[in-house]
Amino acid sequence: MQRSRLTALAGACALAACGRCCTFTRDTSQDACPPAPPALVPDAASHAIKTIFVVVLENQDWASIAGSPRAPFINGTLLPRFAHAESYRNGGLHPSLPNYIALEAGDGLGVTCDATPTELILPVPCHLATWLEAVGISWKAYQEGIDGETCPIHDRGLYVARHDPFVYFADVAGAGPSEQGRRCIEHVRPYAELARDLEAGTVARYNFLTPDLCHSGHDSCPPLHDGVRQADAWLERELPAIMASRAWQDGGAILVTWDEGSSDSPIGMIAVSPLAKPGYASTIAYSHASTLRTVQEVLGLEPLLRGAAQATSLSDLFQSYP
Repeated sequence: MQRSRLTALAGACALAACGRCCTFTRDTSQDACPPAPPALVPDAASHAIKTIFVVVLENQDWASIAGSPRAPFINGTLLPRFAHAESYRNGGLHPSLPNYIALEAGDGLGVTCDATPTELILPVPCHLATWLEAVGISWKAYQEGIDGETCPIHDRGLYVARHDPFVYFADVAGAGPSEQGRRCIEHVRPYAELARDLEAGTVARYNFLTPDLCHSGHDSCPPLHDGVRQADAWLERELPAIMASRAWQDGGAILVTWDEGSSDSPIGMIAVSPLAKPGYASTIAYSHASTLRTVQEVLGLEPLLRGAAQATSLSDLFQSYP
């Protein structure tokens, strides 16, 4: 059955698509744009961290990762060499989608479900990708399992749209079926293109990397049949390629996190960077809004978006910041 895409408006709406009841609310005090337009801070060009990669994995408490033999690369390589957080929480946001939206917009924008972009589109002009473009900072979202020929608003194989926040914003994906989402196709690209861009030195300043359902640890997949081990193996395969690039070696930072865990237990955040404090464990309280604040501060983008203005940045994880 063909279903129309709904636009989230102020107030509360009920989404009954796919036979489920999904509610979302819009608090205009949180959805309103900051009073000033996006701008670069005066010293942005001199910041020590120049390029950011955000990697989001799936559905694990930090307690199931730290010290676990199921995550040998994280525990044996990443934690001894780089810095991580011990008290990073998602603020009780569930399920996946509002967490990904929070990383892009500063809070979950009232979304309480995993609706697809064909069911829910957000007419919110103030979010990170659009603001980066407004000040001339490049961005890309590299997604495993998409073809790059259309805007990936539909789940396909091991790709699910709910792990790709950009396709939920009208100014990226298009506000209606007649729009082709040109900006989406330009910026939301197949993951395989990351290697090419790293080698060519054309990688963006801000990069959002989403593994597929197997590699993120969401599903139990052969041959390992272990979500934690699958995600750890993916990091072991993919992170060295990023770390071998000039973009990472010259002030790069990979922020590895998880979307959510059980309840509001701590989830992981690992800062993989030449500028990270080696072997450091921070006990400061962080959230997904902290990641957004960090991205904005590193790239010199102001004013801070929504919850990022109240969150603590990840500066404690770095020797040099921003």
